[in-house]
Amino acid sequence: MQNKFSLPTQDEIVKRLKKIPEGLWRECSNCHEKFYYRRAGVYEVCPNCGYGARLGSRKRIKLLCDEFEEWDKAMATDPTNIDDEKYKKKLATGIKTTHVNESVLTGKAKIGNNEFAIGVMDSRFIMGSLGQVTGSKIARMFQEATRQHLPIIMFTASGGARMQDGIHSLMQMARVSDEVARHSAEGLLYIAVITDPTTGGVTASYAMQADIIISEPKTLIGFAGRRVIEQTINQKPPKDFQQAETLLKNGFLDDIVERPNLKEYLNNLLNLHSDK
Repeated sequence: MQNKFSLPTQDEIVKRLKKIPEGLWRECSNCHEKFYYRRAGVYEVCPNCGYGARLGSRKRIKLLCDEFEEWDKAMATDPTNIDDEKYKKKLATGIKTTHVNESVLTGKAKIGNNEFAIGVMDSRFIMGSLGQVTGSKIARMFQEATRQHLPIIMFTASGGARMQDGIHSLMQMARVSDEVARHSAEGLLYIAVITDPTTGGVTASYAMQADIIISEPKTLIGFAGRRVIEQTINQKPPKDFQQAETLLKNGFLDDIVERPNLKEYLNNLLNLHSDK
């Protein structure tokens, strides 16, 4: 009698594995544990360590806001003025991947009855780099928020200044910082939500200039990279020295908030600071 429970051959195993759709199993980039993709949930959070995977700007808006009106939708870097073919391809890929014209999405939003201006940087667009148009969109968002007397929530995620834009990229730090100061002078609230990763000129400017600075868990926050720092000081810093939890402990952050709780947390902050 034939054994119905005989083990499959190696060839049969290979054929079965090829039929399994890709993406069912994920690996957390923080703790490197593997898990079934549905366990991450709609917020894309590792079930083992609580690290939130990098979200696109439009998905973050969808998870956070009840209403959203995009600003400066047509504002984008003009590829016709660029000689670098590799840079042109990066811009095209960024637009196709993110469905955003630059590395930041800005607009006016609502949570409940609270209206505010919002900016969300997208790390998938040339690593969320701060280019000329990125800086322009953020500066214009602060200007419009000041004009409409709106608070601002800014989600940062960046590798720093966009080197392809040269000195014009670095100038965006000062440009946006000036608008942050004007917004503050009007007595308006600015909340920065620092997400993974936030580095370089963004950390050195508007990410750390807010009235309230919060972060998601396990976020990388810093200016220079670890290798550059080690070569500069000839020492090896602690493994967690650029992690959000370390910055909170040393007074650089006001709080760390898990992603599923962000909407309620930010709404409470807006309620507390509302003048209505």
